[in-house]
Amino acid sequence: MFLICCWQPCTLAAEADLRMKANELAHKYLIIDTHQDVPYRLKKKMEDISRRTEGGNFDYPRAREGGLDAVFMAVYIPAEYEEKGGAFDFANEGIDMVEGFVRNWPDKFVMARSVADVKGQFGDEKISLAIGMENGAPLEGNLANVEHFYDRGVRYITLTHSKSNHICDSSFDEARKWNGLSPFGRAVVAEMNRLGMIVDVSHVCDETFYQIMELSKAPAVATHSSCRHFTPGWERNMNDEMIKLLAEKGGVIQITFGSMFVNGHVNEAAAKRRKQINEYAEANGLTADAKDEFTKEFLKENPIGEADVSDVAAHIDHVVKLVGIDHVGLGSDFDGVGDHLPNGLRDVSCYPNLIGELLRKGYSEQDIVKICSENFLRVWSDVARIAGELQSGG
Repeated sequence: MFLICCWQPCTLAAEADLRMKANELAHKYLIIDTHQDVPYRLKKKMEDISRRTEGGNFDYPRAREGGLDAVFMAVYIPAEYEEKGGAFDFANEGIDMVEGFVRNWPDKFVMARSVADVKGQFGDEKISLAIGMENGAPLEGNLANVEHFYDRGVRYITLTHSKSNHICDSSFDEARKWNGLSPFGRAVVAEMNRLGMIVDVSHVCDETFYQIMELSKAPAVATHSSCRHFTPGWERNMNDEMIKLLAEKGGVIQITFGSMFVNGHVNEAAAKRRKQINEYAEANGLTADAKDEFTKEFLKENPIGEADVSDVAAHIDHVVKLVGIDHVGLGSDFDGVGDHLPNGLRDVSCYPNLIGELLRKGYSEQDIVKICSENFLRVWSDVARIAGELQSGG
């Protein structure tokens, strides 16, 4: 009887200690999240993210609660701009918005264009904002635009999104015009290597991925992807062979949090809903914004279920068992997957919950430091170093 009575208080005390340790680590070490869709969220409805907001997954107070120190603001360009034009201007407006965060709230946010910036800014209570471009459509077939966006602070490009474009084929698009990279896309990868811009392999189809691995002189990153092992047949996630090759080339997979990415049952339900949504959108000629609104309402009435923070930890653990501790990080896709986030990972205040799950699995403090920032920052440094060598003819 004594043992039974003692067990519960001891267990509760151990859990409290673990939560305290997780929160301590989240605030002691640098956390970088490589993909959040805050600009597109605010393009639809502007909010003051220097204060706690009613909507969305990101704002300054919640980020500080969660220990977030640096984040790549994804400048997302809907696929329709590839055909209708205006992608270049749309992307520049998104960059203007991110720069506006720093101008409007200089005591809360600061721009980061390098690893040195991120490390130097750590600890001053400001959140470092780096920029990634989600969809290469704004290049508009002009190789000089790669350097234009680099000069504007873009440090990675997700080459495509939901539709194949003039750069490469998408994992979401059955139409595979190029069977991987287009000739222009191959030139884009080379130019990104030369400039020191990270090639993001999230969203690309398998053929595109393997061609990037063969062509790129620098390591690549999947800024917001998870493991196909848990979602069989879903090309948007990476299979074990791809993760091994990415790691072999020195890259990193940044595990994304969306419920349909990390839980097989939710993924199956989402596939059914996606088919229904796409059929309706095509039949009714919906624009990207109209499709977003329809999707939001449709999924409220037809929920797909939700994952748990432990599912995200399981993906991280799978990568570590596959390729070691040095090739995995965090790329939440906050503000990019609507309300479809796991229990325990609803917004940027929740990173300690994920760290707690990793502690439960036996991960060390140094392991967690690598996952939270060091692995990605190593790759970013390598990309910049290789660019310097290419520019100097080395």
